[in-house]
Amino acid sequence: MPPYSEGMGEWWRDLRGDDPDGRAPLVFADAIAALGRDGDMIVYPDDVRTDRIVGTVGRAGDFDARFRLLNRALRSRHRSVADAVACGIVLPRVELIQLGEMYFVVDGHHRVSVAREREQHSVPAIVRRICTTAYAMWCLRLSHLASKAAEREFLLRVSLPDETRSELWLDRPADWARLADAAEAWGFRRGLAGIGPRELGQRWWADEVVPLVGRLRASGRGVGLRDIELYAAALADRDRCTGRTSS
Repeated sequence: MPPYSEGMGEWWRDLRGDDPDGRAPLVFADAIAALGRDGDMIVYPDDVRTDRIVGTVGRAGDFDARFRLLNRALRSRHRSVADAVACGIVLPRVELIQLGEMYFVVDGHHRVSVAREREQHSVPAIVRRICTTAYAMWCLRLSHLASKAAEREFLLRVSLPDETRSELWLDRPADWARLADAAEAWGFRRGLAGIGPRELGQRWWADEVVPLVGRLRASGRGVGLRDIELYAAALADRDRCTGRTSS
């Protein structure tokens, strides 16, 4: 049984498997392996939105994905933190690691859990920011990591600017490999075989993706799709047409 009665039905649905992403928080090691580490940045104090705190560095078994307590042995500690907050005691800042829009708890799991129980908008934190190859949107869940790992591999072959990376999203991992092959083939046809991933990515995006996406949007296609999704769909359509023609 859950340690508290609130939200028992929701809690039980998560644990029995109706929501595969609801059972456990993201683990930092899994996320950074999928996204790719691209350098450490500053450490700074900040007030962090509680809904952006989605994972843990080392305590995945003690809390669920919404930081509701799972480990019954920790109920006393959890209650003491809750009582301190209720009495207005100012607690130390939690320690977090930031990947893009996501935050992972290093220290302060109970404080985050209590803050979410109390529907606090934010918690005071000390944040260590780490850059990643693939962009970490705050809505990422465990089921998305395979696609993000494929996106990371794509970006190692076809490097794109940060402002473009933040808008990348494809559901199927195989689509990223198809895009990388298409970008490299595009570069080869234009005599760009010797250039590096960064220049290839910049030229492919500016000279191939942006114009095609612009034409498609002008014709009314792609409503609700990101640019990369629309381009991938157009590429798949072209491949199907080519396959039918050659068969």
